[in-house]
Amino acid sequence: MSEVTVNGAALFYEEMGAGEDTVVFSHSYLVDSTHFAPQMKALSDRYRCIAFDHRGHGRSQVTEGGYDMENLYTDGVAFIEALQCAPCHFVGLSTGGFIGMRIGIRRPNLLKSLILMDTSADPEPAENVKLYKLLMVIVRWLGWWPAIGKVMPLFFTEKFLRDPERQDEVKQWKRHIMAGDKKAGIQFGKGIFSRAGVYDELSTISVPTLVVVSTIWPYLLPRHSGLRRRSPGPGLSSSRGLGICARSRSRLHWLR
Repeated sequence: MSEVTVNGAALFYEEMGAGEDTVVFSHSYLVDSTHFAPQMKALSDRYRCIAFDHRGHGRSQVTEGGYDMENLYTDGVAFIEALQCAPCHFVGLSTGGFIGMRIGIRRPNLLKSLILMDTSADPEPAENVKLYKLLMVIVRWLGWWPAIGKVMPLFFTEKFLRDPERQDEVKQWKRHIMAGDKKAGIQFGKGIFSRAGVYDELSTISVPTLVVVSTIWPYLLPRHSGLRRRSPGPGLSSSRGLGICARSRSRLHWLR
């Protein structure tokens, strides 16, 4: 367990394993680096694995500001440079994917490959923004507990949430989300929900890129299929049946 100060924020990170290549994991909104613990354990016998907490999340510093998308991208770049792990395999889930795409577009020298999971190159859809704004009002005045029932299905499939053998995990993630810093969570949410799109810039990504979309985010699929036209390489393949964290079914696309 370690900490590094970059771009005005002390970022906590976990490091595991060793190898010629480094895999950097970047988590989604409201969780932290522990989301990737199983993946790090599985890969640490042959890779140096590093997972960091975004500012305002987990054990990283809760800063007064700096939660806009461009600054979070800057955090990611500075983190990779500070740990001297470039070029790395960058794995981004949701918010982590927003960061990963921007690194691939602007700083490809930092990457060896890119894995994007349940993320989007577009601005947040207007209907989602309305829902998130309502959730933020609830959280601001009442805390996370009245909103947690709406938040959990955004992260986990119904199959996982209803599985009687995994109820301890469900309770653990509920406690984890509700324990997060409320003010930082609201600011971070505002930052990522107001992000600009980068879809028209995807053609500049030159590293091998894997895109995974779970079936709980079906609206992402048409635009990810469009990545074939936006990204270099001869083809796009897909398959079903992969799980991401607790998600039960996913689509997987490899951009070669």
